[in-house]
Amino acid sequence: MERYAGALEEVADGARQQERHYQLLSALQSLVKELPSSFQQRLSYTTLSDLALALLDGTVFEIVQGLLEIQHLTEKSLYNQRLRLQNEHRVLRQALRQKHQEAQQACRPHNLPVVQAAQQRELEAVEHRIREEQRAMDQKIVLELDRKVADQQSTLEKAGVAGFYVTTNPQELMLQMNLLELIRKLQQRGCRAGNAALGLGGPWQSPAAQCDQKGSPVPP
Repeated sequence: MERYAGALEEVADGARQQERHYQLLSALQSLVKELPSSFQQRLSYTTLSDLALALLDGTVFEIVQGLLEIQHLTEKSLYNQRLRLQNEHRVLRQALRQKHQEAQQACRPHNLPVVQAAQQRELEAVEHRIREEQRAMDQKIVLELDRKVADQQSTLEKAGVAGFYVTTNPQELMLQMNLLELIRKLQQRGCRAGNAALGLGGPWQSPAAQCDQKGSPVPP
């Protein structure tokens, strides 16, 4: 009897899994219609079916949420670093202008052209330094964001999410961005509509746990 009951439970679990897969696939197919036609053509039934399978137990939703939180923290940190550098440059320019004004006021008239010429050279040197520091900061930001993208691609590939692998191809990157957007929208739909509306239970509770009391997604 126990063996028979276990077999029935396995059949029931399989049926529930199939139903969850169907619900997720149907939701994805509906969301894909909101994308530009060029990307709709690339998201085949097989790709969407594989994506739905990867989303079945809810783990991928947690992974995506974690990756996006890390991305937002990284972007905020880089923005603050650039802002600090801009403030340093602003203070530097102000101090240099004040220094030049005081020097011109203190010098004798016949020495003014010589002083002004020296100040112009100093100003050009400072502006060159500022441009180089800004360029280095922008390069650092681009490299750091590129690393984060590669980390996201690798993590999602290892999680078995269809369409994700490490690449710098602009078209593939845009496709991956659209896939991420599908996952986010599906997650938010689960929050708004509730698990019952999608026919999902069990691990699907994780995304729903990120909703506030009104059923709206809590921003990261």
